[in-house]
Amino acid sequence: MASPVSVYHPSSLDSHIASTGRNSLKMELLADVSLLPGEDRITDQEIIYMCPFNGAVKGKVFITNYRLYFKSSDADVPLALDVPLGVISRVEKMGGASSRGENSYGLDITCKDMRNLRFALKQEGHSRRGIFDMLFRFAFPLSHSLPLFAYVNQEKYTENGWFVYKAMEEFRRQGLPNNKWRITFINKSYDLCDTYPTVLAVPFKSKEDDLRRVAAFRSRGRIPVLSWIHRENQAVIVRCSQPLVGMSGKRNKDDERYLDLIREANDTTKKLTIYDARPNVNAVANKATGGGYEGDEYLNAELVFLDIQNIHVMRESLKKLKDIVYPNVEESHWLSSLESTHWLEHIKLVLSGAIQVADKVSSGNSVLVHCSDGWDRTAQLTSLAMLMLDSHYRTLRGFQVLIEKEWISFGHKFASRIGHGDKNHADQDRSPIFVQFIDCVWQMTKQFPTAFEFNEHLLLTILDHLYSCRFGTFLYNCESVRDQQELRSKTVSLWSLVNSKMDIYLNPFYTPESGQVLYPVASMRHLELWVTYYIRWNPRIRHQQQSPVEQRYKELLALREEYLKKLEQLQLSDSSSPYQLANSTTPNTTSSTASTPSQQSTMCCMKEAELQRGRGATERGNRRAETEATQRPGGKRNRVERSVGAESCPDLI
Repeated sequence: MASPVSVYHPSSLDSHIASTGRNSLKMELLADVSLLPGEDRITDQEIIYMCPFNGAVKGKVFITNYRLYFKSSDADVPLALDVPLGVISRVEKMGGASSRGENSYGLDITCKDMRNLRFALKQEGHSRRGIFDMLFRFAFPLSHSLPLFAYVNQEKYTENGWFVYKAMEEFRRQGLPNNKWRITFINKSYDLCDTYPTVLAVPFKSKEDDLRRVAAFRSRGRIPVLSWIHRENQAVIVRCSQPLVGMSGKRNKDDERYLDLIREANDTTKKLTIYDARPNVNAVANKATGGGYEGDEYLNAELVFLDIQNIHVMRESLKKLKDIVYPNVEESHWLSSLESTHWLEHIKLVLSGAIQVADKVSSGNSVLVHCSDGWDRTAQLTSLAMLMLDSHYRTLRGFQVLIEKEWISFGHKFASRIGHGDKNHADQDRSPIFVQFIDCVWQMTKQFPTAFEFNEHLLLTILDHLYSCRFGTFLYNCESVRDQQELRSKTVSLWSLVNSKMDIYLNPFYTPESGQVLYPVASMRHLELWVTYYIRWNPRIRHQQQSPVEQRYKELLALREEYLKKLEQLQLSDSSSPYQLANSTTPNTTSSTASTPSQQSTMCCMKEAELQRGRGATERGNRRAETEATQRPGGKRNRVERSVGAESCPDLI
């Protein structure tokens, strides 16, 4: 397994701490926070933050309707905390009025983003009552009949992020409709399936009555519908929920025929491969509750179980991971502790399943993907496979479309899995399914550092606002509820923020390759713990600094854009008034000799060559590229296409 904490060097860091003292553990001092439009200060109070790294830190806490903000009053420990209230999972009182011991009376706050906070107050006069009540009220607004902050937020952006994804535009981009697949609006009023979008792609030969009969045999009415089609070989990825077979082994000939229509829509698909994300034993157990899986009566289909565990196992795995990374990382037993969480093992299984889906479709065979209800593991598999197959989804805007399409519009239960504004922290529906997906995407960006237009900062921003409730993007469980709550007209989209400052989310190493299929290596040797996310709150962990190569590359990109713009201006000037060229000068240079279009073009070529040298240095990286051939399903050799290599330049993004 690749170093799971590649930036963690406890021995050298401990000696550094000993030599530099407490100041080396100072957390970043944030400037006094500026309130967002619509954000109001609720209360403030003198308090002591029980920092797990610096000990007791005196300061003041401010609570608004959006965040908890703490700032130390100790000049020797310039510490600040800025915590969106949506991140808070649990608030508990610590100690009582008669508790003994210093700083034993206060509040314990459990967060959804891998950190816990503890504050101590004076025992006299029940000083915590007011702050506890306000914090509890505004951290869990839905439990107190209050609106989520997204409905109060008045931020304005130049671009409306709600227009990033339009279902018909995305279908047209994929070449739909065609003579094998049609677009249906049978669900325009959410009558067929209340957790599906209104626009669906189904086999051309299917009738509306067929769809209704199939819906009656699929859990929650989530019928098989097209997610993605391969432009060349016409193989498709279809998603749905489990069939309602039950213990008696019920059959539905309409469902069987419908799956055959999916198979027939692609001439090269002899057998439709059904990928059931669940372990076999779980699928069998679901029969007891009326569910199940496709049996032998589906004559032209083959069933493959992918052994991905359910939401409860994933929730417990993340809890174990949190226990070993916050507040302390135990170096002596790190590898065994990490292994005991099984987190990377789950990441491996999700990635491995998506690779099988992508490989099958790339080979010209259509696939159907489902789990139990088709909104958790199914979304992980379809979206990751589409990311591997379609380079459009690896662009900044394309990735937004992928999330909007496969996760938001198809009803991943964000409200239930995250618990936005809900005080019931022990709800068994909560699970880090979407976090796992983003982790898998991060793993892919590590193995293919030039294949993605976006950088790690985008992934971190997405996860931060998954919890924050600042934007409406991840609120509620499905489109029908979002429409009822008038989400698009009353809240701001996260993509409005992202697309208003795109530069900070761009990967300078991005090299567009439209036809490339990515096959990440899903082995424990190649997977890493995402330190920058899971352990970012620990100041003892050295965060990766931007490499000189990356910084130089960004400078060259900016310089190239500058020269190209100048060249365009000169060419326009040349076409209208050639005499004006004599006075043209190059931008930001000490020499003014390059004053003709040909000289400008030469200079651009020189800068482009320097840019290519920078890219070459990047691609050589810090270690040699390792090419590992993995087996295709069925024994064929897998094509491992790499933008730079599975492990080339792993620490530069």
